[in-house]
Amino acid sequence: MDITDLIPWKRGKKVPIRREEERSLPAVQQDMNRWFDDFFGGFGLTPFRGFFDESWETFSPRLNIVEGDEEIEISAELPGMDEQDINVSLSQGMLTISGEKKEEEEHKGENYYRMERSYGSFQRSIPLPCEVDESKAEAVFKKGVLTINLPKTADVQLRKRIPIKTR
Repeated sequence: MDITDLIPWKRGKKVPIRREEERSLPAVQQDMNRWFDDFFGGFGLTPFRGFFDESWETFSPRLNIVEGDEEIEISAELPGMDEQDINVSLSQGMLTISGEKKEEEEHKGENYYRMERSYGSFQRSIPLPCEVDESKAEAVFKKGVLTINLPKTADVQLRKRIPIKTR
């Protein structure tokens, strides 16, 4: 291999020149953001991650809904809350779970004092697929999980399922 083969240009050919003014400002900003995220993200140190993700995001509890033959069971994850902060109501085929989450965190050290507070309210409304007996509805709150049992009315329970046969 000749040394001239390693030179990116040869006599008579022009070298491609990339001018900085040809790059748009948003493209440069995207590159900077990507480099910044790659550097800090690799160490788990992405700035403002906890601040924006937790404080500015609205709280919406996760729900699990199971419909059985005799009842509907709904469970909601409400960590860090007390039963006094939660409201459950049932009206016109709609179950509504609402509440207010308050959190205070205090840290004291030899040379510092930090107090963080966050407040937020939430509301989840679930349309029910059938009629339920409101007088027998129950809600139990245990270890951060709210479980609601809604028994179906008698006429819904008397429905007969028709098996499907294959031929």
